[in-house]
Order: sequence, then C-alpha cells, then structure tokens
Amino acid sequence: MMATTEFQVTGMTCGHCEMSVREEVSKISGVEGVEVSAKTGSLTVSSAAPVDTAAVLAAVDEAGYQAVPA
Repeated sequence: MMATTEFQVTGMTCGHCEMSVREEVSKISGVEGVEVSAKTGSLTVSSAAPVDTAAVLAAVDEAGYQAVPA
C-alpha cells in the first residue's frame, strides 16, 4: 500500500520552481513519486512507507522554498 503525504509550498511561480522541488524531494530515501504544482502550491509525496516529514521540509528548503504539512 502506498503512503501519500501532502504539503503546501510557498514561493513557487513556474515550472522551473516545480522541477527544483521535485528533484530535491526525489532524493529522499523511500520516495517513489513526487507531484508538484506551482499553481496550487501543493506537493504530494508517494512512498511505500510513511516519509519523514522533516526530510521533506529540509529538501524543499534546499530547493529554496518553504513547506508546511497540509
């Protein structure tokens, strides 16, 4: 069963922003899918087991944006 975790991301304005967040979050161990929308400010992370929220927040920060659990 897949676990999905949702976050709200602020500061994204375009496809490049989405790509930056997607690349950083995809590096987290166990992450199998990442959906990002600059339009809605949403980030959905899919994984086999629940993903570490702190790791996702740190990855989004590394990409240059701020996230909070949705």
